[in-house]
Amino acid sequence: MDAHTSALLNENTRRFVAKPKRLLIGGAWVEASEGGTLDVFDPATGQAFAKVPAGGKADIDRAVAAARQAFDGGDWAVMRPVDRERLLMKLADLVEANAQELAELEALDNGKPVTVARFADVALVVDSLRYMAGWATKLGGETMQPSVPIIREREFWGFTRREPVGVVGAIIPWNFPLLMAAWKMGPALASGCTMVLKPAEETPLSALRLAELVQEAGYPAGVFNVVTGLGHVAGAALSSHPHIDKLAFTGSTEIGKLVGKAALDNMTRISLELGGKSPMIVLDDADVDAVAAGAAHGIFFNSGQVCTAGSRLFVHKKKFDQVVEGLSNIAAGMKVGAGLDPDTQLGPLVSAVQQERVMGYIRSGFDEGARAAVGGEAGAGGGYFVKPTVLVDARDDMRVVREEIFGPVVVAMPYDDLDEVARRANDTPYGLAASIWSNDLTRVHRLIPRIKAGTVWVNCHTVLDNSMPFGGFKQSGIGREMGRAVFDQYTELKSVLMAL
Repeated sequence: MDAHTSALLNENTRRFVAKPKRLLIGGAWVEASEGGTLDVFDPATGQAFAKVPAGGKADIDRAVAAARQAFDGGDWAVMRPVDRERLLMKLADLVEANAQELAELEALDNGKPVTVARFADVALVVDSLRYMAGWATKLGGETMQPSVPIIREREFWGFTRREPVGVVGAIIPWNFPLLMAAWKMGPALASGCTMVLKPAEETPLSALRLAELVQEAGYPAGVFNVVTGLGHVAGAALSSHPHIDKLAFTGSTEIGKLVGKAALDNMTRISLELGGKSPMIVLDDADVDAVAAGAAHGIFFNSGQVCTAGSRLFVHKKKFDQVVEGLSNIAAGMKVGAGLDPDTQLGPLVSAVQQERVMGYIRSGFDEGARAAVGGEAGAGGGYFVKPTVLVDARDDMRVVREEIFGPVVVAMPYDDLDEVARRANDTPYGLAASIWSNDLTRVHRLIPRIKAGTVWVNCHTVLDNSMPFGGFKQSGIGREMGRAVFDQYTELKSVLMAL
């Protein structure tokens, strides 16, 4: 790590980055079985600054065994719901107390602006843990009055129980490392499950720091385990492990399909939160300035590395030129820089691989006839930068319109009427999210049920609340995160019928 970067970090962050990293398995910090390590890179400079263990199949086996012991026979198995609630609340307090350090780790590891990490990512983690903690004491079943038709001489009593599904394997992506970990661990631990977390190899640091806070909070050994390593090694071992009861994955649709197939061989319960190609639909009455600002947030937040990124901007032809001009002006004025710079508005992409992927899509758009109203270039310097880009003159059959880019690139296209835009918005294998921009509530309400997506925002985009279920239609995934609905993924429903 260079001296300038080090000077931007607080002392706790520097201390954590400098010390040796290990896996957390069964309440102990251990080396990877084969002794290998992975380099961790700063996306703003392209330089390696830390190493983490390269966990493999043997390490996953050890972690799953520890989680199984904690679930079946440890203190966790007999802990009261209120005590699980208190532990999650204590963890939330510790995350809040260490918010600046965690934000700096996210900015250093992922490249996102530290102010965004501090006031969005970490704040959402705290809220998520507290929200899920409250459900620990509120999960239950219901009673029934059965009418068993073939035994009329007996009276019956029926009820259902919600029981924790068991050992959870969680595989999380690199775009929101800490938040995605919280989205999995909150409901899993509140339900009474134990878990093994495999963070993305590009962004492992916040998961390891979170594991330290779990220990500080006083969780029993084996309840929460972290194994860092490569996706095709440690992630594959976790996906196919026969002693995992439920697998939670967030990532690309391509990898999600492989994870799902591996889990299916063991009939492992799965939830998959996958890719998207979310449309932003601007009606002809919308306020141009509000739309331009909202569209900029929808695509440039987190450098476009968001599964719900509004990468297809459909604007009524009456407002098209004005919206494109306003959005392009915002993009041109954004400060692109290192995540640790407090003035940065758009950080680098997470890796050289991701930078080349995004630039490849931009080149393909140019080759097929699109042009850039603004941007379209990689940033200067040694980091993985791509300038905020607005493409126009695109057709619906272009790759930039049909495939998930996962970068700061939006394709703006005009349309004539609601029937046309509803058809074009749905013309994608994805169905994660969409937004509608209008104050004409009659037309908004008519359009909402026609959009095939798990979330529809109105006059906003990528705004999340813990009470609202989140997940996708079609190839955007299976199951839901957040809200009461998430507990369907982490519990089994047991029916009990008693003859009196």
